[in-house]
Amino acid sequence: MAELTVRADDEAGLRAALRQALDLGKGLVMVADPLDALHAASQTGDAPGYEAASAALRTKLFSTKRACSSCGTSFAELDPRLFSFNSRLGWCGHCIGTGVTLPFIPKVDEKNRSDEDSTSESIGYMAEKLADSAAREGAAAEADGAQPYEPTPCKHCEGQRLNPTALAVRLRICPLRSSPRCRWANASTGWARWHSPAARRRSRATCWWRSAHACASWVRWAWGYLSLDRAAPTLSGGEAQRIRLAAQLGSNLQGVCYVLDEPTIGLHPHDNEVLLNTLEALRDKGNTLLVVEHDEDTIRRADHVIDIGPGAGRLGGHIIATGRHDELAQHPDSITGYFLTHPLAHPLVEARAPVTEDGKWLRLKNATLHNLRGIDAAIPLARMTVVTGVSGSGKSTLARDVLLANVAAQVSARNQRKTAPPLAGVDAMEGWESITRVLEVDQTPIGKTPRSCPATYVGFWDSIRRLFADTAEARLRGYGAGRFSFNTAGGRCEACAGQGVQTIEMSFLPDVKVLCDLCGGRRFNRETEQIALRGKSIGDVLTMSIDDAVAFFAAHPGIHHPLRLLQDVGLGYLTLGQPGPTLSGGEAQRIKLVTGAGEGEDEG
Repeated sequence: MAELTVRADDEAGLRAALRQALDLGKGLVMVADPLDALHAASQTGDAPGYEAASAALRTKLFSTKRACSSCGTSFAELDPRLFSFNSRLGWCGHCIGTGVTLPFIPKVDEKNRSDEDSTSESIGYMAEKLADSAAREGAAAEADGAQPYEPTPCKHCEGQRLNPTALAVRLRICPLRSSPRCRWANASTGWARWHSPAARRRSRATCWWRSAHACASWVRWAWGYLSLDRAAPTLSGGEAQRIRLAAQLGSNLQGVCYVLDEPTIGLHPHDNEVLLNTLEALRDKGNTLLVVEHDEDTIRRADHVIDIGPGAGRLGGHIIATGRHDELAQHPDSITGYFLTHPLAHPLVEARAPVTEDGKWLRLKNATLHNLRGIDAAIPLARMTVVTGVSGSGKSTLARDVLLANVAAQVSARNQRKTAPPLAGVDAMEGWESITRVLEVDQTPIGKTPRSCPATYVGFWDSIRRLFADTAEARLRGYGAGRFSFNTAGGRCEACAGQGVQTIEMSFLPDVKVLCDLCGGRRFNRETEQIALRGKSIGDVLTMSIDDAVAFFAAHPGIHHPLRLLQDVGLGYLTLGQPGPTLSGGEAQRIKLVTGAGEGEDEG
């Protein structure tokens, strides 16, 4: 037993007393205070007073054995994986680290399970299966006119994703349970307050510096309003994009070459300014940045510009001009330089009549979801309406989660003559009755394999196959339309299974795709290639550009019309068989736009 007064100048005595108490208590030590009343009772020798003073003591038991002396419950040594919801050691066993109540617990094949040292494969497998099952359930619920599954916080971990052991750990009296829910701005302030000269002398100084630097960087990126446990699906497109950029740009490295492909796409001018300032700060530290961009502000702030053109596809591939943006403007062949000095005059057509209150409107009442705070919105029909604002202000929530989801559900239920599902995220919606179809056009790829191409996605490839099947040579050989499909056996090249490329597996490296050495990327076998339509084989048609195909199929309206739409949206340089994974986000978006426009005209 040791009695002492805790003072800053007597740290050695405190350590010695604590070491002696732990040795005598075999890893247990009890701290009691205050001792003033106990001293007074012991000096007077008054037994009742001594008992009363003992009862007034505040005692606290500490242990170095990670075990409770009363109930015998013990805990393993703390491991960093214990605080990760992506590890079996740390995640909540009821929600598997998702933080939401699952409609089922996904089963994982044993061959996909990894040991406790590496759980990324099993987590990815479970996430993929869960996403697929949720998508199927949501589609089935929408088809039945019911409300799709909406996640609710897990009642066992209260949405914190971690198990009770991890949530019981405290850091400077602050429980881990409350840390993820604070905002980045508050976290940055908290880390700054924890900094002290003593912390710099200990090994945790590096951990503090990294955490404080990360919080400060994210606040500079205008993320102070986000909480640390914000789920990725609830982020807007701009927020998700800036997070991916911050993961690479916030490392504070030097002598690095960064390659960025259109980083400003989808960003508000306010957020664009923050991004450009960050890029310039990286440059000033001695890094090299190569940015592929169309944004005017980015071009004007670049130290050196390389203008490639003059057109797209087979019309491009040449360096037109280099230098500062003002030097591009002096080059007569630079389209970029021309538009930098001669901005496009808007509008290109006569302005439509202004929208009046007596026109048709789609109205939303009290929309409340994610960042939306009970707003009322009115969207004029038969007009183009733009939703704008800074990143994270609720644009995607309003357009997709509220407007698109509810209108699509109501229109689908009406067309199928089913009971309309309840509205989600909004109290009332008026004026949607005149809408007959709802389409979403985004920048997701049109396909993950080379089998997907503009011809198959838009839908006119079936008509082309029938044209080849109707030729005299094809009828003599007994070839049907299926013979000219690269997705079925018979007419396709079996060496590449109709993909035009072969995949070579590389040990410890990503797989490599090379052009098929048998068909040369034409996807069909020699017998199928012998059938010609006005001098062109089916392989020739696949390698034909959209500009050339417009003239070749001019006599076939069902094929010519979608080709002309693709040409009108600026995709004339693409080939009909261009593999889907090689398309950019903008190209995929325009192909989807043409597909929706063509189907809408067909219905009309």
